[in-house]
Amino acid sequence: MKRPFAATLLAVIAVFAGIVAVFDTIRYLGILPAATFGSLNFYGGNLFGALLAGVVALIWFGVAAQIWRLDPRGWVFMVAIATIYIIFDLAAVLFGNPFYSLGSSFWITLLALVLGLLPGTKAAFGQS
Repeated sequence: MKRPFAATLLAVIAVFAGIVAVFDTIRYLGILPAATFGSLNFYGGNLFGALLAGVVALIWFGVAAQIWRLDPRGWVFMVAIATIYIIFDLAAVLFGNPFYSLGSSFWITLLALVLGLLPGTKAAFGQS
């Protein structure tokens, strides 16, 4: 089976989104210096934010593996997790984080969502 370019690109973007979520986890824990990437604060405590970002990182890596195998469930899960993570980023901005500190995760996730919703990408996963 020939892998469509959009599916390969989507898997790579999902890996990058997972890496960014790992960096967000480390930033919520305060391990990375705030001057490097900006500080992050989460409503209810930074430990909860780190836990959520860590879970999202694991999910992104799992989604990347499913997309790489052209599993239609991976496409559905990618759309769902991208939407949830965009809402998560917007909530973080509402809770006082500057947008520039969340910009990379927001834009990578938005790119994954837009690419995943293109007709050619949907067709590669058997979605109409």
